[in-house]
Amino acid sequence: MKSRKTIILSLIILCFAAFTGIAQTSSNIVKTNLSQAEIDNIIKKMSDNEDSFRFALSEYVFRRKATIQTIGLGGQISGTYRRDSFMTFNPDGKRFERIEFAPVSTLRDIRVTPEDLDDLGGINPFAIKSSEVPLYNFNYLGKEKIDDLNLHVFDVSPKVMPNPRRTKQRLFQGRLWVDERDLMIVKSKGKAVPDQKDNKFPIVETWRENVDGKFWFPSYSSSDDELVFDSGFVVKLKIRVQYTDYAQGRSSVEILGDEEIIDDSPTPKPSPTPKKP
Repeated sequence: MKSRKTIILSLIILCFAAFTGIAQTSSNIVKTNLSQAEIDNIIKKMSDNEDSFRFALSEYVFRRKATIQTIGLGGQISGTYRRDSFMTFNPDGKRFERIEFAPVSTLRDIRVTPEDLDDLGGINPFAIKSSEVPLYNFNYLGKEKIDDLNLHVFDVSPKVMPNPRRTKQRLFQGRLWVDERDLMIVKSKGKAVPDQKDNKFPIVETWRENVDGKFWFPSYSSSDDELVFDSGFVVKLKIRVQYTDYAQGRSSVEILGDEEIIDDSPTPKPSPTPKKP
């Protein structure tokens, strides 16, 4: 009988295979000659914005609908994990997940935990902190236009791969699309590294949307990947995660007795950018 495998899902993160499979050349990328000083300035402002968004998200409530499925022979769905949540705050002001829909999982070969979904982009969706920039190599590829946005494109990889036997540190490896005007990440595609014997990481593509005219938060994450474990065990995954109804939440949470009353009044929702396929 095959042993159960734990899959840790990572963001924008997220929420991955060999880097050579991620960093494929795109015919839509136009090679652009920038000085190293210009490139360094883009990276600095982009990472500072990521820190700002990370902090800002801690003040927002939102809904997350996550579906993770395994694919069997003939492309048939062999198991499903579903978890719909409202991400709000408890009376102490700490992040709290109110589960709205979570049927019994029918996944047989993998186990998914709430922490896995958080890594994918629920609570900590921004993979690159300004303090971690020195740990990465940034390869500037040029510019690409997606919808109405002009974007800088970077391939990103760790300078030194963390040793999973010595640290639990996980880094990002993949591609980032950074808005040319505001120097904010609007799309990412990559994985968490390093892989481990029983923990493998799928390639996840995440689109972001503009919230309240200033923040770019995750809107939609997806993955269709095949994970191969050291034992030869193979898992085909389909992941879909949606993030909706962003609203500043700490001021809209009122505690009455033992019940939490949440202001769910409609909030205008911007269109995701870039558009999802």
